[in-house]
Amino acid sequence: MSVDRQPGMSVRLRLTLSYAGFLMLAGAMLLGAVWVFLLRDVPLRNLIPRLAYFPLVFDPSNAGPIIFGPAAVLVLTFLLVFGLVGGWILAGSMLAPLTRITNATRMAAAGSLSHRVRLPGRADEFRELADAFDAMLARLETHVAEQRRFAANASHELRTPLATTHALLDVARNDPSRDTGELVERLRAVNTRAIDLTEALLLLSRADQRSFAREHVDLSLVAEEAAETLLPVADKRGVTIETFGDITPASGSPALLLQLATNLVHNAIVHNLPDGGAVWVSTGVRPGSVVLTVENTGEELTRELVATLAEPFQRGAERVRTDHAGVGLGLAIVRSIAQAHDGALTLTPRPGGGLRATVELPTV
Repeated sequence: MSVDRQPGMSVRLRLTLSYAGFLMLAGAMLLGAVWVFLLRDVPLRNLIPRLAYFPLVFDPSNAGPIIFGPAAVLVLTFLLVFGLVGGWILAGSMLAPLTRITNATRMAAAGSLSHRVRLPGRADEFRELADAFDAMLARLETHVAEQRRFAANASHELRTPLATTHALLDVARNDPSRDTGELVERLRAVNTRAIDLTEALLLLSRADQRSFAREHVDLSLVAEEAAETLLPVADKRGVTIETFGDITPASGSPALLLQLATNLVHNAIVHNLPDGGAVWVSTGVRPGSVVLTVENTGEELTRELVATLAEPFQRGAERVRTDHAGVGLGLAIVRSIAQAHDGALTLTPRPGGGLRATVELPTV
């Protein structure tokens, strides 16, 4: 948003006038000091032999006081001209880095986030500003790219159930004798998936905006509640859950932290071995932070694949083909909730197969 302002002098002109004014003030003070301390009390006869060397300062035809004014005016005039010219050149040189930063800002405002200032030279205030601006542009470019990718993926994910619903309705319209019971069940499943995706998107937006009140939370109790809630899902899939850990004080939203723990445990259950899998949920306290760790058995995962699992709608090639693929936002929501609580999510492959997910939050 642009702001209408009254026109004024440029910074370069103000600096030029400041330099020239300071130079004239210093010159005037120097000339005044010379007059007060060196020339005021000196008799004229003592100066006449030296008049040849100071023709502009002394007039031998005048027997009165020494004529000091014209010389002072000439000196100050020279200082004024010198200060204006030199100040203009010096101000331009000093403001050149700021001009580069301004041009980069205008390019960024026009939509070019790939441009960088890259100010050369050693570190000073201007270079620190330029480096900070470049870092901000890099983060902004990454954020915009993530938002565009997220919007494209969300549109694709939302389009899938809508297209499926449209196809099922077309089948029902073209074949009135078709069994409606099966059609209704399929429509219900598709509608449920669309609702789950919408709720996940709303939760992700809420976490990103940090629109929640902070309270004291025991992370160990949150982890136990999440594990108990998902016990039926684990029993159905033949997965055992073990929880252990001491009191783990944290600060944040109890509902969001419960969602974080639930997503981690649910992800560990559904992406596990076909039979005889296990999940370990633990909490602990470190210097300055608290930690929630969820580990599970499962297939061998590469570090490259694990690095993408927290991205929205990135489930991994094998995971998409399962019935429990979800909407692809489980770990993305976990990461956003952790970041909203000034924490971080770390994913690493377990030796022997499976995944280790660690959430580290600041301590109370």
